[in-house]
Amino acid sequence: MAIFKGAGVAIVTPMYEDGKVNYDKLGELIEFQIANSTDAIIICGTTGESSTMDHGEHLRTIKYAIDKVAKRIPVIAGTGSNCTETAISMSKEAASYGADALLVVTPYYNKATQKGLIAHYTAIAEAVPETPIIMYNVPSRTGCNIQPATAVTLAKNVKNIVGIKEASGDLSQVAKLMSLAEGCLELYSGNDDQVLPILSLGGLGVISVLSNVAPQETHDMVMKFLDGDIKGAAEIQLRAIPLVNALFSEVNPIPAKAALNLMGMNVGSLRMPLSEMEEDNKAKLAEAMKAFGITLA
Repeated sequence: MAIFKGAGVAIVTPMYEDGKVNYDKLGELIEFQIANSTDAIIICGTTGESSTMDHGEHLRTIKYAIDKVAKRIPVIAGTGSNCTETAISMSKEAASYGADALLVVTPYYNKATQKGLIAHYTAIAEAVPETPIIMYNVPSRTGCNIQPATAVTLAKNVKNIVGIKEASGDLSQVAKLMSLAEGCLELYSGNDDQVLPILSLGGLGVISVLSNVAPQETHDMVMKFLDGDIKGAAEIQLRAIPLVNALFSEVNPIPAKAALNLMGMNVGSLRMPLSEMEEDNKAKLAEAMKAFGITLA
């Protein structure tokens, strides 16, 4: 059974002006997402600024989200690291809290060979044998690409490695992956501008930045496709492209947080080295949001 089908939000981590996590606001965002049909909460991913969290607050944020959601929809915890032992420790803790699945990014900076990736993911999965794992392939950020044969080897040989978030941007690679997989991998788009192409290759949904500001529409786009309304799904996908482009006009999650603040969500600032959005880009983002039908504060 799939971890989820539809649109899972790669949720931002709201912060106070002093940089501390604003858990009350995170709770409000989670309720907003659930009320607007989001199909899963992905906590402490790239969009959640996990790379600047210390391990204690990273785990506290995961636990808060799991407790707040209270099994209404799946919670998928980001527990990846470029250190295998750290990823194991984080994964075991998140699993003990009741995470429905783990999102584990490829090792960054030190990278890994394909042999190293197999060893890395196998060690993490074996440490949490009852918790499903979604591999996260985003070579533009990590400098490390999970080759299709590697992903399929892991899925076929490690029982709880069940899915992959594909953000390589390479649809030919995704097609090869799904051809080799023969149904052994749950595929999720990691790019909001490629949701429908990836669904057409057998994907089950998207782990989405767009869902932060347009959860209902992102959910509807996926569900229309899965229900056979290809035309309706394509209309949403194409209408969303200018907004998606604006949400990635600067490094994620800079625009996502700016967009939520424009909506009056008051999610606070970013942690260095991320900086506030340039004013001209913010103006273009506001226009794209209004054109998509999002009400600004």
